[in-house]
Amino acid sequence: MCHMSARADAAYQNDYHHKLRGRLWDALEGTDYDGRHDVDEPPGFAYSNPFPPHDMQEGDDRKLLVASPDEELLANVAADLLERPELNVGEMPFHINDVTSLAPDVGEPGTRGTIETGTGLLVRIPPWRCAEYGIDHPGGDTAVFWQPDHSMEPLRKQLEDNLDQKHDRFAHDHLPGPSDVDGDLFHGYDFIKTFAVPVTVTEGQEMTYVLSKWRFDYTVRDDHHRRHLNLALDVGLGERNSLGLGFINITDKTRPGESELEGSDAFA
Repeated sequence: MCHMSARADAAYQNDYHHKLRGRLWDALEGTDYDGRHDVDEPPGFAYSNPFPPHDMQEGDDRKLLVASPDEELLANVAADLLERPELNVGEMPFHINDVTSLAPDVGEPGTRGTIETGTGLLVRIPPWRCAEYGIDHPGGDTAVFWQPDHSMEPLRKQLEDNLDQKHDRFAHDHLPGPSDVDGDLFHGYDFIKTFAVPVTVTEGQEMTYVLSKWRFDYTVRDDHHRRHLNLALDVGLGERNSLGLGFINITDKTRPGESELEGSDAFA
């Protein structure tokens, strides 16, 4: 976790994605991870928005979370941010005061909890799958953004398929991935909202994405399920994690034998 302070009064910018992504890739320049920058594959890290997401005055505290299954990648990012503590996210100027490590874990089998999408979730349904879900496709090869009237099945399927790809790339390949085991990642899907946001995908190219926010309930079935959920915490859910989309947090956790009240303040 990066502990930051605002260097000047500033309005909060919801289109922070491109600038923040650029600073994180700058931190990895010259390392073994630099080559992932221009590859059309998951980058192996995810990050939050600068939060809380409100207009700020000089000296206000803000935080930023960066997650990855690779501790060395995180160490490189942390070292660079501490060495060059000036962090400019568009028109939001910050100073990195400290960097601390966290180890979020959904918990041992039997643990119940809630995961929230800290940033918007990008789920796109490929055109060749629209018919099987009963979704009208406008034609061509453009994917369709998930919408509440599309039902839950395409969302669950796309999230699982996407996490499968990340499992193949970043987890132990001899262990089963999310689609290799029985049961869903989550047993409860509490839809919050959809919203559109302009995102600079590359320099000079801006796209408007339709994103959704959720609260997901889970009960850890076994060690494989625990591993899959923890991977999602490390690499994000859905697409475009390198732009800060799909970052998730544990907001509630109740371990086996605990009451809801006892577990209500467990966030890590």
